[in-house]
Amino acid sequence: MGSVYSQLTKQGLSRFVARLPVIDRFEAELKDLSDRDLRKYSLGLRHRAKSGEPLHKLLPEAFALVRIAGARTMNMRHYEVQLIGGMIMFDGAIAEMETGEGKTLTATLPTYLYALPGKGVHVATVNDYLAARDAELMMPVYKMLGMSVGVIESQMSSDDRRKAYSCDITYGTSKEFGFDFLRDRLLIRQTREQGLGVLGPLLAGKKEKNEEPVQREHFFALVDEADSVLIDDARTPLVISAIPGEAEKVAVACHQWAAHAEAEFEEDDHYEYDHDKKSVELTVTGRLLVRQIPKPKLLDTVGLVDLYDYVERAIKVKRDFHSGQHYVIREGEVVIVDESTGRIAEGRKWSYGIHQAIEAKEGVEVTVATGQAARITVQDLFLRYRHLGGMTGTASSSKGEFKKIYRLNVIKCPTNRIPQRKILSDRVFGNGEAKWAAIVDEIREVNALGRPVLVGTRTIEKSEELSKLLQEAGIEHEVLNAHQVAIEAEIVSRAGQPGKVTVATNMAGRGTDIKLGEGVHDLGGLHVICTEMHDSARIDRQLVGRCGRQGDPGSTRQFMALDDDCLLVGLGPKRYKKLIAFGENQTGELPAYAKLFRKAQRRIENKHFGDRKVLLYHEKQRKKMHREMGQDPYLDSPD
Repeated sequence: MGSVYSQLTKQGLSRFVARLPVIDRFEAELKDLSDRDLRKYSLGLRHRAKSGEPLHKLLPEAFALVRIAGARTMNMRHYEVQLIGGMIMFDGAIAEMETGEGKTLTATLPTYLYALPGKGVHVATVNDYLAARDAELMMPVYKMLGMSVGVIESQMSSDDRRKAYSCDITYGTSKEFGFDFLRDRLLIRQTREQGLGVLGPLLAGKKEKNEEPVQREHFFALVDEADSVLIDDARTPLVISAIPGEAEKVAVACHQWAAHAEAEFEEDDHYEYDHDKKSVELTVTGRLLVRQIPKPKLLDTVGLVDLYDYVERAIKVKRDFHSGQHYVIREGEVVIVDESTGRIAEGRKWSYGIHQAIEAKEGVEVTVATGQAARITVQDLFLRYRHLGGMTGTASSSKGEFKKIYRLNVIKCPTNRIPQRKILSDRVFGNGEAKWAAIVDEIREVNALGRPVLVGTRTIEKSEELSKLLQEAGIEHEVLNAHQVAIEAEIVSRAGQPGKVTVATNMAGRGTDIKLGEGVHDLGGLHVICTEMHDSARIDRQLVGRCGRQGDPGSTRQFMALDDDCLLVGLGPKRYKKLIAFGENQTGELPAYAKLFRKAQRRIENKHFGDRKVLLYHEKQRKKMHREMGQDPYLDSPD
């Protein structure tokens, strides 16, 4: 015990370590209580919290209770490092915990403590499946201590949502929490405009219960996969659209016309393309062509400047947005694929007409781009909470952004067991063909030993191309990409079985542990292959973190090729073309070029960070302008 404490103190966690003996002491005093008496003790803590006793003073007793409840209901007693992770989150920071260290169980500690005052706690996860799964898994712990648990899911009625939010602890996604906040805001305005004010609900009677807000105050939010929710999703605002009118029919016709006309425009002749900004601008010749192309009668009222915009947008989506990478067509709808996670981004749409331009390009129904009735960014949503904490396996590389935007420190939590993961040397090839052939060879070699292999790809398209290569090589495998999340979790949970080969888009199945099958530990554990560097080093680290959980053995290797998209985006088209030309004549490996990929990745990360800072700045300016005009910044559109 003493050696564990000294090890943790050396890692700069002394203020948390000092509380561990106190928690141990309370655990020893309370562990022999009956279930009924344990619940009574918990209700006593709740009374003290509601009476105004500071939560930090209740922490040792609260953590001891949760530890006992975990051991009794699930046979899972929190490790010392999990107690430290819980304290980090309680103190308003991001706990960086390695994959497999039990983040879901750790979350019960600060969640229970902040739930004591009865003001409501929101636990935000990346999708509905994980929200429901985590709530169900941890419900026995909370119930033993007298806490109620609710879950917010996409297709719930207002009444069910209100009940879920009235619980002590509510699990859901940031998207659902944000949309519910906006709907409540719209409802409150509507009630005021009808002249009912605070008497509205009383005058309306019980049958109008559904016309009351569903959320309570924003007291404490605990964000699971904090980097994915707070950073990767931060560039897409949550928007509720207004009711469409006649103008939208014209907009649909414009999108459809531009999608057909786009094929007649050629780069450099009719338009110029900026590779850094990914923007399209028509030349004088291009604008002349817009005037000449035949148009339906419905477009007679549309000005030329607007038509130029539609054509530029159509060219942009043809160049920059690809099916199987950025989106998929599902049941006749364009559905965004989150590039950071490889998952379907339910309910999200690209703004500024991009989504409608893609729908027109794909020939599906164009959903009218109506005016916005309400909007909020992820950044704005979570900054509304009085207390905020989070956890993830990869936050260190973004600690500056967490601090600057959310005022959250990132603190690395030690592992319960010493990691045994082997990081094998990078392999760089002149072109993609040589790279993919080498990947198939490595899969074959590792698979022949009986070890399981997990291969991460950036896009759905690449996962399917690799699948074809593996079929040709006679290697049995499973492919996992942006489809049903429940099936994702099931496939990922099997990925550690002997001889298994699993091909997955980025972090598909993230949040599900890969446990090693019988005999795999002795063979060397799970082998993870990264087929292409991502725009963010965090995503690469997440994939690497799938092996070597809880002190298990494992290994990982990064593959790269000089025609990878990372170099195009990070270094620009001129340098990229030279590298492709050089790579075509190379037969061997090029290890010296690995540094070039890291440089390109850092440039892309800096650009994305800059984009998020610009968004935050504009949102602040927009809100300031609305307030000066006496408007609601969440409900009134900028124009």
